[in-house]
Amino acid sequence: MSQNRNNQSKMIGKQSIAFQNPPCIIAAASVAGKKEGEGPLGKLFDVVQQDPMFGKNSWEEAESELMKQAAMKVLEKAGLKKEDIRYLIGGDLLGQLIATSFGVAELSIPLLGIYGACSTMGEAMSIGAMLVDGGFADKVLSITSSHFAGAEKQFRFPLDYGNQRPYSASWTVTGSGAVIIATRDQAKLSPSEPAILIKGITTGKIVDFGIEDSMNMGAAMAPSAFDTIRQNFEDFQIEPSYYDRIITGDLGYVGKNILIDLLKEKNYDISNNYMDCGIEMFDKDSQDTHAGGSGCGCSAVTFTSYILKQLKDRNWKRVLFVPTGALLSQTSFNEGQTVPGIAHAVMVEAE
Repeated sequence: MSQNRNNQSKMIGKQSIAFQNPPCIIAAASVAGKKEGEGPLGKLFDVVQQDPMFGKNSWEEAESELMKQAAMKVLEKAGLKKEDIRYLIGGDLLGQLIATSFGVAELSIPLLGIYGACSTMGEAMSIGAMLVDGGFADKVLSITSSHFAGAEKQFRFPLDYGNQRPYSASWTVTGSGAVIIATRDQAKLSPSEPAILIKGITTGKIVDFGIEDSMNMGAAMAPSAFDTIRQNFEDFQIEPSYYDRIITGDLGYVGKNILIDLLKEKNYDISNNYMDCGIEMFDKDSQDTHAGGSGCGCSAVTFTSYILKQLKDRNWKRVLFVPTGALLSQTSFNEGQTVPGIAHAVMVEAE
């Protein structure tokens, strides 16, 4: 990886950062719902809840409980107390981030609430890594969540309506993923265990190809994933083969093909080392999720369960983790506006 920078600057190219003291992911946790637990990754999740209400009275309260459980689980796995965390960075899909604000309120950790739609985990990890590398925090908890029923209620139709879903539609993942990012010296590693480091990031731009179909998130987000991934290659002067895996958040089967085609037009072929969290999450034949999984929780729980395991087991050394988001709201959709996309790339390496 070429790093054309002086000793003072961490800025690379147009949109990227290379960390001089790469932060370390010292713990991760995943909490998922029943349907997700029945999918191909189900055995890797830390917690699978059978009750979609999580013991609460509303879908929104259920998602807050989901995020709270993920936050408590990652603290437990790290052997830390909530007082040990300098900042909590998180967000969700619900209006005014109510899943996050109500879910983590009792933890009393300084909070930076963020919104990147389904790209939020990439944004949360990027900000967390910058805080740690910059010396502004020693430990940061990055987290996000989504809930199928809450998302359907807000963005589409109440579940009781029973509307038919087109084949381009994805299934919002009920899940929450959390990581603790810290300085490398705080990682409690066995002699055979690699450190999982965030080596760099590429922050995405808003990209709008004029997609108006809110049921086709893959098509809306693929152009932004293309833009960020291409920029990562250009900023760091690397080829796709530098990574063992290039992993998008939730483009699904529709967006996957669009992304591959867009990159091929720029002479980048990722077809041999590319995967998408939304495709990995569910079994296409038996779970009736059409285009695949989506939502903030999709990339978050896939990263904290499956992707990190592959890095820790040394099956992969370098991955480019690219959560993808569709920036629409009830208001923008009802007013006939298009669906812009955004994607944030995180360079994660086992060392």
